Amino acid sequence: MAMYCLSIHHPSGYNPSVSEDPAMGLAIDALNDEMVAAGVRVFVGGLHPAEHAKSIRMQANGQLQVSEGPYLNTTEHVGGFWVLQVANLEEAMAWGRKAAVACRAPVEVRQFH
Repeated sequence: MAMYCLSIHHPSGYNPSVSEDPAMGLAIDALNDEMVAAGVRVFVGGLHPAEHAKSIRMQANGQLQVSEGPYLNTTEHVGGFWVLQVANLEEAMAWGRKAAVACRAPVEVRQFH
């Protein structure tokens, strides 16, 4: 069995209380229940908005610099993720497709080393 991360991408300024209607919440709950029933879900978590992130970078002089905000300056950020243990990439992609439908957002599927 391989482990995959399915990450959900949200636009900057995404506010779940405004953007996620009750039907979406039910779809995500149903997907979580399905993952648990299939025995593939290892961990799931939602993240606070990227604006609240802190980034730590090593400087050329060896010092660490802490800055406010996400590591990458982009218009989309990871909003949450699932860690799944599945047989192969095809199975991970099948769950990723379901996640994209339930979350109404782009999903990235990546295998752990």
